[in-house]
Amino acid sequence: MTEQEFFSVHHALNINVEPLEVGYTLPSAEEFVSEIPTPFIVASEFSQLDMLTEQAKLEMKSNDFRHVCQLLDTQNAKLNLLLTFMLSQEDSAAFRYKTATFGASQFAYHSDTPLALNTPVRAKLFIEHPSAAIYCYGSVVACEVHDDEHHLITVKYDLLRDADQDLLIKAALHQQQKLLRQRSLDREK
Repeated sequence: MTEQEFFSVHHALNINVEPLEVGYTLPSAEEFVSEIPTPFIVASEFSQLDMLTEQAKLEMKSNDFRHVCQLLDTQNAKLNLLLTFMLSQEDSAAFRYKTATFGASQFAYHSDTPLALNTPVRAKLFIEHPSAAIYCYGSVVACEVHDDEHHLITVKYDLLRDADQDLLIKAALHQQQKLLRQRSLDREK
C-alpha cells in the first residue's frame, strides 16, 4: 500500500481493534490475503456487484423495466440481510469500539485504555454504506488524552487491500454527502 493521505469524516462505525504485541511482524501480502475471513471477501465482492447492479438498473429504468428493478432491489435486500448476519459473526465484543473519524488512510476511536505509539493492531471495520466489512492491520500513530477517562487513538493502515481502500473512500464520500445534504436542509429552515 502506498503512503497516501485521504480525508477523514466524523462518523461512528462499528469496529474491532485488537492490539498486538510490540514488535509483531506483519504477515506478507500473500499471507494477509489468505487470513482475511471469508465473510469479508464476500462483503467486498457484494459491494462491487452492487455497483454493477446500480448501473444495470439505471439502464433498465430508462426502458421502463420498473418491475424488474423492484425484483433486483428485493433480491439485493435479501442478500444484504444474509451478508449482515455473516459479518455479525465476525464482530467480537471484547474488541468492539466506535470510530470518531474514519477515512481511507486512517481511523480514530475512543478507548478507556491508552496504546503506545507504533503499537500494531488487527482491525475490522463494519461499514453501513456501501454494506461491507474490512479486515486490515494498522499501527497507532497518536494517542491523546480526550478527557479524564478516555483516549483518542488514531490508527493508520499498514496492510489494506486496494479494493478495501476504495470501499473506504466510497464510504467516506457517502458520509460527507449526507452531511452536506443535512447542512443544506438546515439552512433552508
